[in-house]
Amino acid sequence: MAASSPKHIFKDPVCQQSHSEVFHEQGILFGYRHPQSSATACVLSLFQMTNETLNIWTHLLPFWFFAWRFVTVLYVTDIQNDSYSWPLLVYMGTSCVYPLASSCAHTFSSMSRNARHICYFLDYGAVNLFGLGSAIAYSAYTFPDALVRTTFHDYYVTLAVLNTIISTGLSCYSRLGLAAGEAGSFALGEELYQAGRNIFSSRRKSMLWGMALPSQSRLSFCLFLFPGESAQNEATLYHQKHTAITLLASFFYSAHLPERLAPGRFDYIGHSHQLFHVCVILATHVQMEAILLDKTLRQEWLLVNSRPLSFPQIAGAILLCLVFSLGNIIYFSAALYRIPEPELHKKET
Repeated sequence: MAASSPKHIFKDPVCQQSHSEVFHEQGILFGYRHPQSSATACVLSLFQMTNETLNIWTHLLPFWFFAWRFVTVLYVTDIQNDSYSWPLLVYMGTSCVYPLASSCAHTFSSMSRNARHICYFLDYGAVNLFGLGSAIAYSAYTFPDALVRTTFHDYYVTLAVLNTIISTGLSCYSRLGLAAGEAGSFALGEELYQAGRNIFSSRRKSMLWGMALPSQSRLSFCLFLFPGESAQNEATLYHQKHTAITLLASFFYSAHLPERLAPGRFDYIGHSHQLFHVCVILATHVQMEAILLDKTLRQEWLLVNSRPLSFPQIAGAILLCLVFSLGNIIYFSAALYRIPEPELHKKET
């Protein structure tokens, strides 16, 4: 006799439709966890095949890899005296934060409707923080020769800080609108409801998420437009690869392919969000190699010609983003509890 499936994983599509309307993803029919799973059940689901299992592991395993690389660099760096390496350490630290936050969000997002939204609020904050870490590293090591000491260079990190704060707020705002739309509630106003149904549609959602990448690709294009001698090094190929992989990740995130063409066939392995995760991790790995090469190969030129970021500038940028981003997350998380429960949930209880 075949072993029965775990009770918190839905195999029956009818059961899934009645219990998981809030959690349903386009083209994914099977493998949903119970929308009111316990924390223990969520953790155990890491070792059971659900449609979230590979979403979790494709970021959890890379977290440990990036953490190992971060600790390795930290071990050989004289943190107190080597100010040239401070931006690299910030970047490598934030590269550990976003895959950990993502894997935790996918792990615990099935605990409740509100828990799901809050998990992804935190995920958005982590991705945006990584964008800021990238901007700090790019400002320190990767800016093309022609742009170093320009007004754009001087205000680049400031613009990245603003982008991080605004992007986190917009992402949370649009998800709050989605939550209001799911509840069928106009209590927060027509504008917010429309944000949930229109702005946060699958294609426009990718555009909002793209705002969380303030520097991951755009400086790669600058490398092609302003090719200085020190910028044309072995790192250039890595920047080009990084741009291509990031664009591919954005495509998978927005297109919902291949599951949209064959619903039910890629529920567990091979759906777009898994491919998106793999591309994002590959892009980060390639980006990290490019930044390490730029830091090493351009060090002599940068120390003479560039204005290094000071500790107050770096710490201030990170702390400002943490304060405002956490403030956004707390505000929108509290707003979730002012939205009425969906009618379907009320009937079930």
